[in-house]
Amino acid sequence: MADSDPDLPASTHDLSAQFRKDVLVGLSQPQKVIPARWFYDLRGSELFEQITSLPEYYPTRTEIGIFRECCPKVADLVGPGRVVVEFGAGSAAKTPLLLDAIAPGAYVPVDISGEFLRESCVALAERYPDLPIIPVEADFLHPFPLPAEAGQGCALGFFPGSTIGNMTPAPAVDLLRSMRASLGDDAMLLIGMDLIKDEQRLVAAYDDAQGVTAEFNRNLAARINRELGGTLPLDSLDHVALWNEPLARIEMHLRATRDIAFEVCGEPFSMREGETIHTENSHKYSPTSADLLLLAGRWEPVAHYFDKEHLFMVVLARAISTDMTA
Repeated sequence: MADSDPDLPASTHDLSAQFRKDVLVGLSQPQKVIPARWFYDLRGSELFEQITSLPEYYPTRTEIGIFRECCPKVADLVGPGRVVVEFGAGSAAKTPLLLDAIAPGAYVPVDISGEFLRESCVALAERYPDLPIIPVEADFLHPFPLPAEAGQGCALGFFPGSTIGNMTPAPAVDLLRSMRASLGDDAMLLIGMDLIKDEQRLVAAYDDAQGVTAEFNRNLAARINRELGGTLPLDSLDHVALWNEPLARIEMHLRATRDIAFEVCGEPFSMREGETIHTENSHKYSPTSADLLLLAGRWEPVAHYFDKEHLFMVVLARAISTDMTA
């Protein structure tokens, strides 16, 4: 079976091959695991947008509230004419709050889901007809060149949603360093980071009463079936969300409700009843641990912005000069 359609663009070839590799390697581990970035095909992206509106899911509305308060202050610190590069743009729902405040020179949304990305850009182009909008379909875990059409302005990375929390510390540092490499020496970064809070509130945010998050989790298995010739029995996989206190993270798993056997890309796999596929981590931070992570990623925190309940934090950071880093 071919990895991807030979007529698709090279970036799609690369992403399809990486998806196949990550799934096959992850399902072969003693603790089966699939990276969370593969949630976001078109259906997964649509489901996540539904999640952000759920009453239990506080991060999105809380972060939007912070942006409404802080973006004018951010504008004073970053100055006009920046090339805004949004990593994992998705629907770009929070983006206008930033673009309206800072008078950017161009907007470069980057996302792994090209179809969803292009749909989002249509609405933004209508709202900002004079702003160059240059979408890039890419896996931003690795450095990539900014498009020449974006111009020569200094970059402002935009990474809302606490997406950095999906990674364990070492890959998170690698990602921040990759962003630093992509954005350049004079860049700044505006990043959302979820804060540690009580377990009940955290678990509810990832296991909502309507079951949307459960459908979002199972959609990953449906994607494997559809794109990789998988035979995972979706009706035998339960959604599980739990708080791992020692590692300060919410974990999501797909748990087998019975012994199952299935294939992916023609390769056989099996799971015992109760065995899980680990599909997501969502790390939570203290302000101190967040700053340490950014510094390790070669970003110096400049300003911190919080909501009144201190549920969530937005940090503005500047690139640390390469001659000051190891």
